[in-house]
Amino acid sequence: MAEKMQGEARRKALIHELQHAERARSGRSLGEQFGVSRQVIVQDMTLLKAQQHPITATSQGYVWNEATSGRAERILACVHPPERTEEELLLLVDHGVTVKDVRVEHPVYGDLRASIMVKNRRQVQQFLEQVRRTEASYLSELTDGIHLHAVEADTEDDLQAAVDALAEAGFLIEERTD
Repeated sequence: MAEKMQGEARRKALIHELQHAERARSGRSLGEQFGVSRQVIVQDMTLLKAQQHPITATSQGYVWNEATSGRAERILACVHPPERTEEELLLLVDHGVTVKDVRVEHPVYGDLRASIMVKNRRQVQQFLEQVRRTEASYLSELTDGIHLHAVEADTEDDLQAAVDALAEAGFLIEERTD
C-alpha cells in the first residue's frame, strides 16, 4: 500500500493513473494503491468530474474518456425486452463497436444516462454478471424497452455493419448522428 497522500496530490496522481491505464480501474484497487478507502476514491472522482475531467464510471471501474478523434460515432435508438440485452450487446461488440452508454427518456426524471463502456465479449459478460449479481434493472425497463446507445467504432464501415445487423435482428428503431 502506498503512503497516504493528501487530497489534491492524490487527485493529481489519480488523473495520471487513469490517463495511462490500459483498462478500467476499480475504486477498491485505486484505494489500495493510494492508501485510502474506496469511498475516498469515489469522492475524489466526483470532485474531478465536477472540475470537468473526462472520467467515466463504468461497471468495470473508472476510465479516462477523452474525446476519441477519428472514431466513427452515432446514437442508436433501439427497442427490445430485457432478455435480449445480451444478444444486442454481443452483436455490437462483435462488429468492433464500443457501447459507451445507455439512455432513456423517463416521464418524470427526463433524460437518464448510464455508462456501460463495453467493447468486447468479456466486458459484456462482466456487465451482465454485475446486473444479475446486484439484481439491478436495466434502464430500458423503465421505458418498455426503448432506449438509446452512444456507440463508436474505428471506421464508419464497421459502424454501418453493426447498424445493419441491429436492423436485421429487429433491435433498431432509428439512428441519429451527433
